[in-house]
Amino acid sequence: MNTSYYAKSGDHPNAVSIAGRAPADFTGRECKKLAPRLWFFKKYKLDGDTEFYTQQYQSEVLDQLDPQEILWEVGEDAVLLCWEKPGKFCHRHLVAKWLSEKLGIEVTELK
Repeated sequence: MNTSYYAKSGDHPNAVSIAGRAPADFTGRECKKLAPRLWFFKKYKLDGDTEFYTQQYQSEVLDQLDPQEILWEVGEDAVLLCWEKPGKFCHRHLVAKWLSEKLGIEVTELK
């Protein structure tokens, strides 16, 4: 499994959007279960508090999901997409870490 961002991999055949809103021209699959909640996403955009965002994302999103079910839903060959370029704080990296820790699978940023 891989992660990436729309501008680079939005047309990848295994692309799966995990954002609250995908680009208008995105035609791939979506997994809204992994999208951040709007309220803490908006707060993060205002104050940049990554620690608070991470805590909220963990408790309100990831802790409510079964990682194995998510893997079955998106597939082992999925490329999980959101907006941020590599090196920027982003929830796809939180998802990658969660899946790696919970399932022992490798989830890397697509080169």
